[in-house]
Amino acid sequence: MDSTDSHNPGTQPETPFHDLEHYLSVPRVGGLTLSPDGKRLVTTVATLNGKGTEYVTALWELDPAGEKQARRITRSAKGEAGPAFAANGDLYFTSARPDPETPDEDPVSALWLLPADGGEARVVHSRAGGVNAVLAAKDADATFVVAEVLAGSTDEENDKERRKARKDNKVSAILHSSYPVRYWDADLGPSQPRIFAVEPGEQDEPGKPSTVDAQPPVELRNLTPGVGASLREAQTVVSPDGKTIYTSLTKALARADSREVLAAVDVATGAVKVLLDREGMSYFPGPVSPDNRTLVVQSESDTTPTRAPQVKLHLLDVSGGETTELIPLAHDWDRWAHPVAWLPDGSAVLVTADDDGASPVFRINVADGAVTRLTKDAAAYTDVVASPDGVSVFALRSSYDFPAEAVRIDGATGDVVRLPAPAERPVHPGRLERVATTTADGSRVPAYLALPDHASGNQPAPLLLWIHGGPLNSWNAWTWRWNPWLLVAKGYAVLLPDPALSTGYGQDFIQRGWGEWGKRPFEDLMAITDAVVARPDIDETRTAAMGGSFGGYMANWVAGKTDRFKAIVTHASLWALDQFGPTTDAAQYWLKEMTAEMAMENSPHLNVGNIKTPMLVIHGDKDYRVPIGEGLRLWYELLSSSQLPADGNGQSPHRFLYFPDENHWVLQPRHTKIWYEVVEYFLAKQVLGLDVELPEELGL
Repeated sequence: MDSTDSHNPGTQPETPFHDLEHYLSVPRVGGLTLSPDGKRLVTTVATLNGKGTEYVTALWELDPAGEKQARRITRSAKGEAGPAFAANGDLYFTSARPDPETPDEDPVSALWLLPADGGEARVVHSRAGGVNAVLAAKDADATFVVAEVLAGSTDEENDKERRKARKDNKVSAILHSSYPVRYWDADLGPSQPRIFAVEPGEQDEPGKPSTVDAQPPVELRNLTPGVGASLREAQTVVSPDGKTIYTSLTKALARADSREVLAAVDVATGAVKVLLDREGMSYFPGPVSPDNRTLVVQSESDTTPTRAPQVKLHLLDVSGGETTELIPLAHDWDRWAHPVAWLPDGSAVLVTADDDGASPVFRINVADGAVTRLTKDAAAYTDVVASPDGVSVFALRSSYDFPAEAVRIDGATGDVVRLPAPAERPVHPGRLERVATTTADGSRVPAYLALPDHASGNQPAPLLLWIHGGPLNSWNAWTWRWNPWLLVAKGYAVLLPDPALSTGYGQDFIQRGWGEWGKRPFEDLMAITDAVVARPDIDETRTAAMGGSFGGYMANWVAGKTDRFKAIVTHASLWALDQFGPTTDAAQYWLKEMTAEMAMENSPHLNVGNIKTPMLVIHGDKDYRVPIGEGLRLWYELLSSSQLPADGNGQSPHRFLYFPDENHWVLQPRHTKIWYEVVEYFLAKQVLGLDVELPEELGL
């Protein structure tokens, strides 16, 4: 095993992955927006604050030509996020940093503007409920924000008064009349999101002398006052001419069910018109064509206990007629595509889609639906934007070899050039391989295998099987939360497989695992593990399994079905499916996926009596997707009913790492450090037979 440099703060670690403090300090790039003229590219970069207790984002400008060094264009203790270019090149963003014009007011997330020709950023508009996001039309002077209002508020002033009354009287109670009431880690209500148009307001004292840079005030016009809570999970796009906003709306159905319908919001009148509303189907808007006439639509079919969802693309004519007929787009292509941009000439749509351990950029011709893979590397692309001339495409790219970075893609050849970045790419230890096996039913099960450099027949590495969440997901992009190189730096090999239910391998690969979580995915995971431990550079006598969310569910299932592993780490995991189903934040979706009988057949808690492997249970109390009751019940039943129960002194080899104020992912930097340190401690003890110190902050 490699030594732990974090215990020697004065030394330079071999790589940032050999020291958690260095790892947490690596800058993190996210989001990308391009100015309408194609000359400015802006991203956000998150870095640790001075105390190392949270990440703060700032806006950085990148050179699309790749000639100039990246430069930081905002700086504050509160940070900045959500940049969006206006048609004239001004840059909007949101920030809760104090407004120098009103320093005595409590700061909230406000709408800010950084002028295209330079100068200091200024507040465009601030409101008591804050601003969530900003949207701007590409070809017109039209700006919009998404912001929350208290459901009973009559106008902005009334909303401010109501919020003040709740705050002054320390009222947090929420009276619900519909479902859902929670989302991931947020308690929903009494606020509801609305879409506002940002428009010129009236001067309080017209004609009063001021400097030449003085700007008139703006006001917000509520475009969606009557939509209730239907915008809470909305996907929203603005037409290039700024005249129409297309958005998904959550439609409430009988028995607390729901689905997404597609609506158009007329900016001039505020009229909301539902365009697509069909039983058994949800619809989401993609980008609008450059001529404003065609909308890309993504559909997703409802699931049933025997049928996995199907995701398809369509074209919808929105040029002014009454037709709602959808034109299929590349329906013969066996991938789940996410539409991201039109080419400027309107000839094709750019999409991303999971594909065999990558998520490339594809081009779909509108005329015939022909699909062409644009990027050739085994990387995952997000935040894709096309240059105004269509010659170049810009995106963020990541893989297991490097975190997200901005790149320029040649629109004709697919060649990729990395743009000068806000930070150097971190060097990771070890090497990465693509491996696969074939199961008894003839299915290929692929995986990534991250190996320490020393792994060989003479020095085989212990193996960690990492099971991804979802389960409709794929190991194909860099992750800060489950980063294999931190464990590779400790001497482990990390196996990242895509079993049945994983995306990027076609509809049949998803369907073969549908409704039987404990069967096909388990068989696939064991098959790929068998194949990898047969390698001479892997030590099959020292293995562990780990997973979070669905991966945690599967870790629990593995624990009850085999004792081949020395340790199991289960994070935010499903344990008793009959309990999980009605208590998760989105029961209306979950309860469609399995019948009650199927849920019981696939519930790990029924196998607790078979568990003889030490388990580390990790759960956050603010996790509403997999409620804390799952972790609490798992912990009690391990101590009371497994084959490693608590002894007469109440002790067992199992451990429970509990975070009272964390959610599904564990996001606070200091808690992330604790997470990895406790995992290292547990694995070292159970897999390697070594004693590693626990972090002092635990107080043990």
